[in-house]
Amino acid sequence: QTIIPAWKMAVSKREITEPLLFHSDRGIQYASIEFRKLINKNTLITQSMSRKANCWDNAVAESFFKTLKAELIYQHKFTTIEEAKLAVFEYIEVWYNRKRLHSSLGYKTPKEIELEFYKIKSVA
Repeated sequence: QTIIPAWKMAVSKREITEPLLFHSDRGIQYASIEFRKLINKNTLITQSMSRKANCWDNAVAESFFKTLKAELIYQHKFTTIEEAKLAVFEYIEVWYNRKRLHSSLGYKTPKEIELEFYKIKSVA
């Protein structure tokens, strides 16, 4: 299972201080007792799952994985799991979030949008 270590890493990097909706598909890892217990530890988190066999409920995630596969996975032949993990980490943390311009964000990066959000929030 990778979802539990990934969740713990994400939560360790960003404290959850406001209500959060965690939406996923109906994958067994998200429905597992262990993961649901982990999510339910924080009363600010509400778990949401797509309807059965309905990928349109999670269109943002589906779009991201399509982009990840097209821009990284199908372009490389990884020789080890570690090499693939590092490549995916670098793609997301360095390229996708900090350098890649997103048309849906007005040709800004997710990091730029995040910084703008917190700047506006701190002024309000």
